[in-house]
This record gives sequence, C-alpha cells and structure tokens, in this order.
Amino acid sequence: MSTTERPRILVVGGGYVGLYTARRILKKMRYGEATVTVVDPRSYMTYQPFLPEAAAGSISPRHVVVPLRRVLPKAEVLTGRVTTIDQDSKIATIAPLVGEAYDLPFDYLVVAMGAVSRTFPIPGLAENGIGMKGVEEAIGLRNHVLEQLDKADSTNDEDVRRRALTFVFVGGGFAGAETVGEVEDMARDAARYYPNVRREDMRFILVDVAPGILPEVGPKLGEWGLEHLKSRGIECYLKTSMESCVDGHVVLSNGLEVDSSTIVWTAGVKPNPALARFGLPLGPRGHVDVDATMQVSGTDHIWAAGDNAQVPDVAAGKDGAYCPPNAQHALRQAKALGDNVISRLRGFPQGEYKHANKGAVAGLGLHKGVAMIVFGRTRIKLKGRLAWYMHRTYHGLAVPTWNRKIRVFADWTLAMFLKREVVSLGAMEHPREEFYEAASPVTAAAAEQAAADRKTRVKESRDANNRDANNRDVSGRDHQGDRAGREHREEARAS
Repeated sequence: MSTTERPRILVVGGGYVGLYTARRILKKMRYGEATVTVVDPRSYMTYQPFLPEAAAGSISPRHVVVPLRRVLPKAEVLTGRVTTIDQDSKIATIAPLVGEAYDLPFDYLVVAMGAVSRTFPIPGLAENGIGMKGVEEAIGLRNHVLEQLDKADSTNDEDVRRRALTFVFVGGGFAGAETVGEVEDMARDAARYYPNVRREDMRFILVDVAPGILPEVGPKLGEWGLEHLKSRGIECYLKTSMESCVDGHVVLSNGLEVDSSTIVWTAGVKPNPALARFGLPLGPRGHVDVDATMQVSGTDHIWAAGDNAQVPDVAAGKDGAYCPPNAQHALRQAKALGDNVISRLRGFPQGEYKHANKGAVAGLGLHKGVAMIVFGRTRIKLKGRLAWYMHRTYHGLAVPTWNRKIRVFADWTLAMFLKREVVSLGAMEHPREEFYEAASPVTAAAAEQAAADRKTRVKESRDANNRDANNRDVSGRDHQGDRAGREHREEARAS
C-alpha cells in the first residue's frame, strides 16, 4: 500500500464501473497528480453478459474475467472490503482477506459496488438455489447440469432420473432467458453422448411473475422469444412465482409441484446491502442518490454510478426517470464519472451524464437471439440468427481489453470447427477431498468409534468367559450331586 502524500482517489468496487472509472482517471491524470486505489474482494472484474455462454461452455470462464492488476498497473489494487466510511474525516476502513483491518485516508471517493441477487424469503431457496452473478456460479451451474446427466444415465431409479433431469429457472429477464436458452442448448448437445438420456426425458421450466419475458427488447420481441423457448420444449409459466423449494421440491403459485435438483435464481438484482453502512443518502430501493453529474447528493467529493446508484436519465426528458442498470449505461457512466473526478481535482466544472438508449441484444442459444437497435426515432427489430450475430458482435467488442476480445472471438471461431465440451468437473469445488481421504490421519470420530468397538469386543469376550465358567460350575455341581445320589442308593441297598 502506498504512503504517498498525493491526493488519493479511492474506488470502492472493481466491477464494470470501478474498472473503467479507474482506467479513465489514470488515462486523463498527469504524472504524480494523484494516487488511484481500487478495493474489491476479488482481484478481477467479471463481464456478466457472458455468464450464460460461460455456463454453456461457449466461452472459456477465464476469458469472461479481467484481472485488475494487469489492466490497472499504475493503480493500487487492494483485495479486501471497505467496511465503513467516515465522510467527515475522509477515512475508509479496509478489511483485507487476511490480517487486521486498517484505516485508509482518501480525498475523493467513487462508490461502484454494483448489485447482488435480489432474493425473497422463500423456504429452501438459500439451500438449493444457484445464482448467476459471478463466474464461479456459471462454472458451478455447468458442472452441476452435466453431473445431473451423469446421474440420470447411470441409475435405474425413475424418481432419481426425473429429479435429475428437471431444471427450474426463476426469472425471465436477460439473465434468466439467456441462461435457460444456453443451458438447454448445451444439454441437448450433451444428450447425444448419453445412451440412456434423451432430450425428451428432460424438463426445463421457466418461471416469472411478470406477464412477459425480455422486457428490455420490447413486447413484440419478448413475445417472439417466449414462443421460441416454448417451441424448444421449455415450459414457461408467467404471472407465477415460486413459493417453496425445500429439499428440491418446487412449489409454484399456479399449483404446479415438481422435484428438481437444479434451481437457478435470476429474478433481478438489488444494490449491494453494504451501502447502508456508509452513511450515504439512499433512494427508496437502496440505490445511492446522485445528481446528473453522478455526484452524491450533499457532498462534493463522492460519486457513484452503475447498479448501486440511481442516475437521472437526462436523455429521457422527464422527471423521475433513471438510467436502467445495464452494461450500456455502466460503460458510459464510468467514462463520464472519471472525467468529472479529474475536473473536480483540477477545480473545473463537471459535466452531466446524458446518453440515449441504443437498443438491446440477447442470445437464446447457438444461432438464436433477439435484438432491438435504435437510430434516433427508428427502431430496428431483429430475431433469429441475425440478432444472434448482433449480440455476439456487440458484446465481443464491449468486453474490456483487446486481450479478452481476441480470446473471446478465438473461442467462438474454434467452436465453429470443434464440438462443444461436455465434461463435468464437479470435483473442482472440492479439489482436495480425494487427497485428504488418502493422506489424512485417523480422525477423532473414527478413533472414538474404534475405541468403542474395542470395548464392545472386550465386554463380549468377558461375558463369554463368564458364561463358560458358570457352565463349568453348574456342570461340576451336577456331577457331585449325581455321585452323592449313587452313594446314598448303594448304602440303602446294603442295609
């Protein structure tokens, strides 16, 4: 950690907004003008629009993440969490991955903590649900789905097969629709290598409380996407919620009940709950309240943007409109925010963030997608293979750094000539388990059990010896009694 006396710009969060804001500041900043410090529990940024493809094996998981230290070589990158912020003293408390927490002074603060999965108190969700906010979850989902195919192919128990081949997805937005589309595609391909599993044996269920899916692309394209998923055998239940999933027994509000080993939760996001500890003004949904310059209301040295802030949508031209939480706005907000921090550092006026929506794209599996492109007042709606090309082109160019762009396009190119991998690496979640079983000493529980077994054997042996001794004593007494009886009878005959 630097001990420089230069002004410190502290960026809390290394996600999309945090990464691009730090890059923008470092690019605009003069040599020695300030110190940029980025704090995040992970040492990498995740490009979340690629998570469904990573879960389906279309992109290598390593190509979905961007290492912060490599992209920000001139910044301090601290792996840890900001637990508290003292706005008056301008001091943040950092809790590193190991060691004691410490205080870090700052002059300017950027809050870019992003969002977490929005969940509800549904019985069994925490124990059985799988999220889709991080690359770890995408890898876990892929391994889990392929493991279910392994189970179904290897058992004769119909209940086990039915449970393993039932996949429930909750949420019909971008994340939910794209994930169910990609995973169904992968499972369909993988079924060719399992002699006892067919696509007809699988059951995919998509649930959403909304009246339609993919609201970001408009009602017509959303309706087309819904019909497309249904044509692939995916059951879609709208205006429906999940009421319970205890032990994998899913109960829906429409009365449907199924047993499933795979429950994927993609029902929206909410601002990071840690914001409540920072003493910042928050909106009704927990977002940081900022003005059009992305400066936090009532402050002159704190900014926020992205999923954890409610940034006024100036381009919408109406009061109360806020920018939606998507990558399109996050990228542009980060650049504008970085410029505003530099302007504040140099004493210049800050600019307002203004960006008109350019449309939205979504992939629903290989060669399938929907897209809405906006040119002024003209809206171009695409579906099918052409929309899928638009989806891949946009996100392939939007992923940070040319290193990752090249790797992603290389994955896609190789996939045109090579078959999709269908290997489950579920053991990655517990890589040391097998070695531990081979190398670990006798555990305390095993030692206690062995001692109890020894005591039982000793007791049984002692009881057996006692029984033998008793039998001998009884036998001896009987023998003596018989001899005395004979002597008594002989004396009687003699007399």
